[in-house]
Amino acid sequence: MVTKRILATSGGFIPGPVQGSARIGAMLAEALTLTGKTRPKVCLVLTASGDDSSYYALLYEAFNAAGCDVTELKLFTQPSADPEERLTTSDLVWVGGGSVANLLELWRLHKVDQGMRAAWEKGVILAGVSAGSICWHTGGTTDSYGPELKPVTNGLGFLPYANGVHYDSELQRRPLLHQLVGDKVLAPVALATDDHVGVWYENVTPVSVVSDSISKWPQAKAYVIRHQSSGTQEIELPIGLISDEHATVFK
Repeated sequence: MVTKRILATSGGFIPGPVQGSARIGAMLAEALTLTGKTRPKVCLVLTASGDDSSYYALLYEAFNAAGCDVTELKLFTQPSADPEERLTTSDLVWVGGGSVANLLELWRLHKVDQGMRAAWEKGVILAGVSAGSICWHTGGTTDSYGPELKPVTNGLGFLPYANGVHYDSELQRRPLLHQLVGDKVLAPVALATDDHVGVWYENVTPVSVVSDSISKWPQAKAYVIRHQSSGTQEIELPIGLISDEHATVFK
């Protein structure tokens, strides 16, 4: 039976050896190992940034340095490949940050959403940062509409939770996520990540919290935010395997 995996993050990369460069962090290194391939095939999908060429160059260099074969699925100005064929023949798909609202509209227009689901069900690891984290969930908080954060509620829904990103570095994120969960605008359970933190899901179950470098960001965490009759509750999830005790909050 295929294990479906998603890595939803507020990070993924660390500064490279020269100014303006990047290298993959520890959680992405783990993702590449989980592909089981000596030289994984990585597909970059940077729709949320408008297929920014400098962003592609940065990530191509980082994944090449990690020993990967790198390709991409661009949508500007037209799809660069058949979405399902390109995605299902990859070992890992990395979705970059930017506008999740634009990403979701364009993915549905070009049937990338269907290709992502086919890849996920085949066992291709899906991963991403910010917009590339929120998209797998039912929704979350976004700056897609301007500097004031607003909800996005039409995520792909592969994962039955809401999602919060950049939880420790953007002041609007925490109170708005609490409000939207409490008001039932978003799903009754949300998972959020500090910068440089990610959550691994196997099938639809959160199984572990990972970091780009636990020594550099020792206080970084993930969080569960859930609606209860007594009010909105936030529970910290430390780096490591999610305990049976913590797992009960997802049920």
